[in-house]
Amino acid sequence: MDKRVNTVLFILGATLFNVIVAMLSIFLLIVLYSISPLRYMISETGQSWVTILIFISGIAISMFVYRIVLKALLKKVNVEKYFDPLFVKHNLKKGNP
Repeated sequence: MDKRVNTVLFILGATLFNVIVAMLSIFLLIVLYSISPLRYMISETGQSWVTILIFISGIAISMFVYRIVLKALLKKVNVEKYFDPLFVKHNLKKGNP
């Protein structure tokens, strides 16, 4: 396959992985909260804040897991061999805009 195809497939796969990890972490946090006795001690307003905190925490956990998995993958794979660079720095010569 071409480097560009590999790059696009990697980005799509990494995005899908990140979304799945986010959904799983949010689901697990909701389950943990629902079985904890803490939910009976908090008012309705407090439970709304806990729900917001659960979603933010789930997204933060997914970003942390994504970062760890990506670092491990990049150590094993030669990035320059298989992937096209996303951002290319163009060297402009003097006189050419």
